[in-house]
Amino acid sequence: MRVIEKIEDVKALIKEQKSMGKTIGLVPTMGYLHQGHASLIEKCSQSNDFSVVSIFVNPIQFGANEDFGTYPRDIERDCGLAQAAGADVIFAPSAEEMYPGGCGTFVEVQGVTEKLCGRSRPGHFRGVTTVVAKLFNIVEPDNAYFGQKDAQQAIVIKKMTRDLNMNVRIITCPIIREEDGLAMSSRNVYLNAEQRAAALVLSRSLFNARDMIQKGERSKHNIIEYLTRSISAERLADIDYISILDATGLEEIPMIEGQVLIAAAVKFGGTRLIDNIMVEV
Repeated sequence: MRVIEKIEDVKALIKEQKSMGKTIGLVPTMGYLHQGHASLIEKCSQSNDFSVVSIFVNPIQFGANEDFGTYPRDIERDCGLAQAAGADVIFAPSAEEMYPGGCGTFVEVQGVTEKLCGRSRPGHFRGVTTVVAKLFNIVEPDNAYFGQKDAQQAIVIKKMTRDLNMNVRIITCPIIREEDGLAMSSRNVYLNAEQRAAALVLSRSLFNARDMIQKGERSKHNIIEYLTRSISAERLADIDYISILDATGLEEIPMIEGQVLIAAAVKFGGTRLIDNIMVEV
């Protein structure tokens, strides 16, 4: 497995692979990989002839008071995990390589970016769509893989590719959880032992909400009320948002029917965690 830092080098490699008729898969990441990322890489390597994993902590998707400077980084560890999962190359550019002289051109998706995390983190999704568009232009993947944990991000990326007629298929893969239910996240490393235990209220409450719907509950209000009460009962939990939306376009729904996304963001200490479940009625 190769590690490439320069855009021109990875472009040359992709051109070579495509000249041999190979399909290209891409897993965009910010590094500090875990088994959730590994599942994406494994799916990518199984479904494509050549698999690229990008590792880039993207500065333009972090707000002024967010954790860009302290975001966990461990490229050697990442290389070992990516190689074991089947990656053929890691593309790990610097910020200067990706944004020489700074970023003066942006790609922005409107509508679906203004809800959920977009409301709490203004400008975040503009940074996400800009860097992903750049990665698609650099790597020219046939298929790109994203995790369901970042459900809004996957929906935003799908809309961007449709609206801009990009020649890439977006595949969303299931959330990978710890044995106790906590959704895997690079930011879980920030949690101390007490916060880590408290964070289980998030997945537990979402699973209970799913059970309520499966038993016949159809009131959006009742489910949100339950989730708010359940999560707030944990003294270390500070709710950012709880929302129930149409799972395809994040549109508001009057009641629970069809395919819905139940999503929540909760802070435990200084660590903001997101989680969600999809329910089909």
